[in-house]
Amino acid sequence: MKTIGLIGGMSWESTQTYYRIVNERVNGALGGYHSAKILLYSVDFAEVEAEQRKEDWTAVGELLADAARRLECGGADFVLLGTNTMHKSCAQIEEAIRVPFIHIADATADAALAAGYARVALLGTRYTMEQDFYRERLRARGLQVDIPTPEEREMLHRVIFDELCFGRVLPQSREAYLRVIRRMADAGAQAAILGCTEIGMLVSQTDTPVPLLDTTVVHAEKAARLALGLEKA
Repeated sequence: MKTIGLIGGMSWESTQTYYRIVNERVNGALGGYHSAKILLYSVDFAEVEAEQRKEDWTAVGELLADAARRLECGGADFVLLGTNTMHKSCAQIEEAIRVPFIHIADATADAALAAGYARVALLGTRYTMEQDFYRERLRARGLQVDIPTPEEREMLHRVIFDELCFGRVLPQSREAYLRVIRRMADAGAQAAILGCTEIGMLVSQTDTPVPLLDTTVVHAEKAARLALGLEKA
């Protein structure tokens, strides 16, 4: 079995989900007492968020590249970054290591295309929804990507940073997210990408008939398959 290197802590709430899913999938495949081999480098999100707020993505990239190097030195066979937004700095991470870096948007695009979706709604932080680093990665795979209205984007971003990052799951915020998903589906989106690793804490497939692509689940399942040798990086 290969060793997974996971950069987490952004937030630690969703990092728990990565750890659980990877171990569940590995145990489900191998049975018995088997669990995944995981190296976790959990950052202090306050340091990352401070640079993010200043939009100093180079500084963010330096922090994450250092984390990736430490995982590689520890024996990781490949590296994942357990957050969507910070993939804006993925180039610095890829330059810092020799082992494969598994991009969350690539895993998400694979899942969307495998399900037969051509047009998707993208929900996430303001950075993920509005900037090209994520949308263009999806579009390069042939997906049409819709984003919410400015007012909706403000609400989605606020809920992530003011509530979900602190583990606060509020019914009124769930309903607000579901309204956005329903509206975008009515406008033509075939599925909604939960493009922030915390959104799955708030909204699940049981809440809506609109197909959901939870990037945390998709990314973690990809890591499990790679660790088991079922796919190549």
